[in-house]
Amino acid sequence: MIDYETLKLIWWLLVGVLLVGFAIMDGHDMGVGTLLPFVGRSDVERRVVINTVGPHWDGNQVWFITGGGAIFAAWPLVYATAFSGFYWAMLAVLWALFFRPVGFDYRSKIHNATWRSTWDWGLFVGGFVPPVIFGVAFGNLLQGVPFGFDDMLVSTYTGSFWQLLNPFALLAGVVSSAMITLHGATYLAHRTEGRIQARTVRAGVGAAVVMVAGFAAAGAWLKWGGIEGFAITSAIDPAALPDPLAKTVVRSADAWWANYATLPALWALPALGLAGPLLAAGLMAARRTLSAFVVSSLSIVGVIGTAGAAMFPFVMPSSTQLNASLTVWDSVSSHLTLGLMFWATMIFMPLIVVYTSWAYRVMRGKVTEQYVRDNEHAAY
Repeated sequence: MIDYETLKLIWWLLVGVLLVGFAIMDGHDMGVGTLLPFVGRSDVERRVVINTVGPHWDGNQVWFITGGGAIFAAWPLVYATAFSGFYWAMLAVLWALFFRPVGFDYRSKIHNATWRSTWDWGLFVGGFVPPVIFGVAFGNLLQGVPFGFDDMLVSTYTGSFWQLLNPFALLAGVVSSAMITLHGATYLAHRTEGRIQARTVRAGVGAAVVMVAGFAAAGAWLKWGGIEGFAITSAIDPAALPDPLAKTVVRSADAWWANYATLPALWALPALGLAGPLLAAGLMAARRTLSAFVVSSLSIVGVIGTAGAAMFPFVMPSSTQLNASLTVWDSVSSHLTLGLMFWATMIFMPLIVVYTSWAYRVMRGKVTEQYVRDNEHAAY
C-alpha cells in the first residue's frame, strides 16, 4: 500500500482536480445560465441557449457531488468545520441550485411568456449565485476562518454569516463569477451562431476584463493590503496520525508567498490566471471558439491553482485559534480509508471522463433556431 504521507499529498491533489473539474465542467453550464437572460432576446433564442447545455448539465453535476463526497471522506474535519461555519452560505448554494433541474425540465412545458421568463431568471440565479458564494468562501479561507477545537476536537464557529461578506471575500466572489461567466461564454460561442454568438462574445470579453482586473487586485491586496497568511513553525511529521492541535502556527505578511519563493515555477499558475482570460477573449472574438474554451479551462486551473499553491499545506486556516488550522497533514482520514478511496478513484474517475467525452462527442455541433423550431417537443 502507498505510504500515509504520500496518500495525504495525493488526496490534496485529487481534491484539487475534482474542484477544477467541477469549475470547468459544471462551471460552463453555470456560465451559460448566467448569460441566458442577456444573450437570448426572444423565446426561441433563449431555448437555443438552454439547449446547448440541457443534455449535459446533470451529468456535469457529478463533479460537484464527487468533490463534496471526496472532501467528506478524505478530509472529514474540513467537511465538518466548513459546513458548520459556512452553513447558511452552503444552504444559499443549494437553494440556488434547486432552480436548475426544475428550470430545465419545466421551463418550456407551458407556452406562457411569464412562466418562461420566470424560469429563465431562475436559471440565471442557479448559474450566478453558486460561483459567487464559492469565490467568497475562498476569499475567507485566504484570510482565515474564525473557528476552534476543544480537547475532544469538536469545532466551534465563532463568526457570523455577514462576517463572511467582507470586502476581500466579495472581490474573490467577483473574480469567481467573472471566471465562470467567461467560461460559459466560450462554450456558448462554440455551440451557437449569428446574433446569439455575437452577443455572447461581447459578454465574454467583458467578463475576461473583469476577471483579470479582479484577480490582479486580489493579488495586490494579499501582498500589500495587510492580509496576513499562515505558517507552521513547529516540527511536522507528515506520516503521523491526524491531530490538528499538535502544531504551532503563526501569522505572517509573507506567508502566502513563501511557496512561490521556494518553488518559482509556481508563478506559472498566476501567470495563467492573468494571461489566460485575455487570450481566451481574443480567440473567442476571432471565432476560434474551441481553442478559447480550452484556454479558458486553463485559466481556471491557474486561478484555483494559485490559491491552492499559496495556501499549501493549509486547507482551512483558523483566524482565532491558530494551531487549530486544518492542513493536508492533520485533517485527513485514516491510512486505510485514503488507500481504498485512491484505488476506487483510479477506477471510476477515468470512466466518468470517458463517458463525458463520449456524450459531448455524440451531441456536438451548433444549436440553431431552426433546430429548436423543428424539434418543438424534443428540445428544451
